[in-house]
Amino acid sequence: MNQRGKFIVLEGIDGAGTTTQSAMLARNLKDLGYKVVTTQEPTLGPVGLLLRAILRGRVVGKGQPFDQKAVALLFAADRLDHIASEITPFLDDGFFVVSDRYVLSSLAYQSLYAELGWVKEVNRFAINPDLTIFLDVPVEVALKRIASSRPDKDIYEDKETLTRVYEAYRNALSSYPYGEWVTVDGTKPVEEVALAVLQQVKEKVIS
Repeated sequence: MNQRGKFIVLEGIDGAGTTTQSAMLARNLKDLGYKVVTTQEPTLGPVGLLLRAILRGRVVGKGQPFDQKAVALLFAADRLDHIASEITPFLDDGFFVVSDRYVLSSLAYQSLYAELGWVKEVNRFAINPDLTIFLDVPVEVALKRIASSRPDKDIYEDKETLTRVYEAYRNALSSYPYGEWVTVDGTKPVEEVALAVLQQVKEKVIS
């Protein structure tokens, strides 16, 4: 039988580098001989694709912005599908599953519009990662990265909102109920951040 795999999550505000560092962690783990798969939230499943459209401002309800509590519920639904269709099957097959965002993102972003306890409640069936890594990047740095890397922004990518999201991340981490987490300085050069991320995985998950 395969030994059960490990579930690792990269988190941070928009522009923190979660996508880049997820890919680099997967590469580094593969170099160490592990079976690895990368994934992301929102997913590329049916609910995730709807969420991606909402975050780009392409979906409105009767001419009004999409209700943010409904968005929180959609994230929770997408997450359950993600767990059932991707995360758990790969873990059962002995893979390291590296996810670009997971439930901590909901605790941070959706708690801007709904009570944190309620967001936790609608995500109560989320399985615990083996490790959550928060890439700590100041809002000003994140916004510069966003501006230089892509022409369009999502609905959260302005200074005021991202500042609130950053504070919400810190608040959520202070009472994080989904297993062990660590912080990595995400302002360092990309390769240096990747080595720090890998070192945390080695210490907390592999050893």
